[in-house]
Amino acid sequence: MVKLIAGLSGTGKTKRMLDEINEAVEKEEGSLVCIELRTSLRYDVNYKVRLIEYQAYKLEGTESLKAFISGLHAGNFDITHIYLKSIHRLLGTDDPRLIADFCAWCREFGANNSIRFTMTARLDPENAPAELKEYLC
Repeated sequence: MVKLIAGLSGTGKTKRMLDEINEAVEKEEGSLVCIELRTSLRYDVNYKVRLIEYQAYKLEGTESLKAFISGLHAGNFDITHIYLKSIHRLLGTDDPRLIADFCAWCREFGANNSIRFTMTARLDPENAPAELKEYLC
C-alpha cells in the first residue's frame, strides 16, 4: 500500500502524517521508519519510530532513495511501514510524474516485502496527473 498525502504549503500534511505515525505506534506490529530531509520532526515523532535524517547521508535522486530504502529493509526485515516527509524534497524534484514513478516502485517493493508507505508531497491534488491520483488519500 502506498498513500500520498498531498496539498499545498500550510494545508496540514505534516500534522496529518504525524497523527498517523503516532496512531500506528499503538496499533501496528513491526518496526516503523520515518525519513525526512532534515530534523524538523525530532521532537514530534514517538521515540519508538526510527527517525532518519536523509541529508546526513549526502544522497540525491530517485535511485539513491530507492537504494537507501532497500538497504534499510536488508538490515531490518521487521520494517512494516515507512513514512517519507516531503517526498519532493527527498527526490529532489517537484515533477509529479517522477513522484508517480517512485510511488509505483514503492507499491511493488512494498508488496514484495510487506511494507506500507505513507508520504507527503507539496502538490495540488486537484491538478495531480492521473498516474498520481490512485495514491492520493
